[in-house]
Amino acid sequence: MARTKAELAVGARLADYLTVGFLAMNCPVDQVRRALTANNAQSKRQRGLPHEVLVYFVMAMVLYANVAYEEVLRLVIEGLRPLLGDDGVSKATVSKGAISQARGQVGVAPLRQLYREQVSPNGPPGMPGVWYAGLRVMAIDGSTLDMPDEVANAKRFGYPGASRGSSAFPQLRFVAMAECGTHTLCYAHPGPYATGELTLAEPVIDQADATMLVTADRNFYGYAFWQRALATRATLLFRVKRNLRLPREQELADGSYLTTVYACAKDRRRKTNGTVVRVIEYLLDGIPDPEPSYRLITNWFDPDAAPAVELAALYHRRWTIEQTLDEFKVHLADRDVVLRSKRPELVEQEFYALLLAHAAIRRLMTQAAAASSQAAEDLSFIHAVRVLKRRLPASAAIPP
Repeated sequence: MARTKAELAVGARLADYLTVGFLAMNCPVDQVRRALTANNAQSKRQRGLPHEVLVYFVMAMVLYANVAYEEVLRLVIEGLRPLLGDDGVSKATVSKGAISQARGQVGVAPLRQLYREQVSPNGPPGMPGVWYAGLRVMAIDGSTLDMPDEVANAKRFGYPGASRGSSAFPQLRFVAMAECGTHTLCYAHPGPYATGELTLAEPVIDQADATMLVTADRNFYGYAFWQRALATRATLLFRVKRNLRLPREQELADGSYLTTVYACAKDRRRKTNGTVVRVIEYLLDGIPDPEPSYRLITNWFDPDAAPAVELAALYHRRWTIEQTLDEFKVHLADRDVVLRSKRPELVEQEFYALLLAHAAIRRLMTQAAAASSQAAEDLSFIHAVRVLKRRLPASAAIPP
């Protein structure tokens, strides 16, 4: 049976055009053109589909995940018409095959450049939840995304294991750093499923700096990774596994203590190449099914400036990245995200477009929260997506 193409509801058309205008406002056309030119991906033919249109198309297609490519392209063209005019756009071939071919000509590099230029921590000074003692609170974590089961995708990204063989879909694995107070996903780095999170996290942690307090769960602690993180001059707060040896070497006034971690048992025996860390151990009472104990390590040694009880509470804000990944993978497109692209380079292109679209909505929420002296994390992401699709004023959505 032939599959029926999904179309946009007639009553939603104006709002859909405004959605495209909002994307253009957050990712300006001039910047898109510069990214295309910098990566030698600008349009080569006047009669073809302008490549800047394709950039916005990929961002829009992740918002309208159940809508046919041709229908998404139609709303993008109409939404951008005030910016780009009619030349060439209205005459362009818009079959699904033509769209995929044009996306291949654009490639992944312009979308990756736009993401790196556009998306960074943006919580304003004084916004609740963004800061602790003058440091921007960040969290690092990883996740995966499914994609179509095509030979090229499987070869590039691979399958996760399953109880019987492998799962049905290839998966892209990625690691990112989230600004906890605004849920902005920054510095994301993708790779094949078989690449471990700690490996993918290396270029991510390199983006940290002295203005940040970076939290991470126990799967991210390793001596080499800790040293790499220290080199950024960021303040670190990592949970560690129970089998890591952390003998009490110096007690501190708040109940935390100092110890030395080593790269290997040989260094520990010889007491060479050690790194001093502060350890915070605690239990959680009054919550269902807590773990037996928690152990954190940090390079913030002053218990007066950063009491153990405050750092313990702060670590649990790391869970905001779990909420952020849920927004990114489920609520952005009103369903569990399965990447639609059938070729590896288009999978990565779509991945960066997904990040750009999520960041645009989160930027809208941060601006709205700042205007009303609220915390951005207190606003509803699902409601913001609906606002974006249905209620943006034309004068604000379509730049002059």
